[in-house]
Amino acid sequence: MNRTDIDAMARAIVGAHAALALPRAEAYRPAEPDSDDPVFRAAHQAAFALGFAAADAQCVARAWHRQQRRTGAFDPRRWPDDPDDFGLAPWPRADAFAPCPRSLGLYAVLPDAGWVGRMARAGVPTLQLRFKSADADAVRAEVRAAVAAVQGTAARLFVNDHWREAIEAGAYGVHLGQEDLDQVGAEGLAAIRSAGLRLGLSTHGYAEMLRADALAPSYLALGAVFPTTLKAMPTAPQGLGRLRAYARLMRDRPLVAIGGIDAARLPEVLACGVGSVAFVRAVIAAEAPEVAAVSLARVIDRGTRDAPTPP
Repeated sequence: MNRTDIDAMARAIVGAHAALALPRAEAYRPAEPDSDDPVFRAAHQAAFALGFAAADAQCVARAWHRQQRRTGAFDPRRWPDDPDDFGLAPWPRADAFAPCPRSLGLYAVLPDAGWVGRMARAGVPTLQLRFKSADADAVRAEVRAAVAAVQGTAARLFVNDHWREAIEAGAYGVHLGQEDLDQVGAEGLAAIRSAGLRLGLSTHGYAEMLRADALAPSYLALGAVFPTTLKAMPTAPQGLGRLRAYARLMRDRPLVAIGGIDAARLPEVLACGVGSVAFVRAVIAAEAPEVAAVSLARVIDRGTRDAPTPP
């Protein structure tokens, strides 16, 4: 197959999947594909044209190549979403972290134990303490206070980053970003698993999803879906098209959508197939946070219960 044929295949893929396209933050040339297979090269070229990062373009190309071999045909309309084509191990797994519900409902990300207590008493089902401090004693005290604040409620409390303190205080789980995995290391992850805590991991595209899934976490966070000013993001906002594709691929896992989501965008986010949606400002910046949280929780509960599996 010649260059012209490969270009035509790539254009067909791009034309069929415009919903996945994102503008690039900066111009760069794609790395040379590590395969001479025409389908691989066409899919790699298409993924680059759609704005996927280099590592994600490689993942997509490999998956498309496997899909073509598995099905015996090249169909530009069929974006790969079979776990086998991405090399994902079957789910559930014997070596997985402690399980959590497929639908975690409203997931409120909160700055301190005071907010954790307020939202737990308001009936928010899933909470995350994201407390930032360089003072080790302050961190330990805040994590303990947050764990105490959910006692007697049905709230599940995840602690962002501070995994040692979360184990010590008996939190429900720990949430880590991609950049934290190397710092925590294999021994830290083993300690979290041995303590019976759940583990949530942030992801921002195919390569990070595959890396995270290899650790068999309790849930995956997918984002940022929309632009957010709360923190500097390593990748461009992924958008609804990619969120839908990610959710189809990871359909057997608990999934949390996060990043720039507000009440107006919530229904279309839920329609992508996630079982939970995380909020920060939509809760803590609301005029009546408890009222806002209850309203959002109802929409999520209704949406996850009634939404069909995305095509």
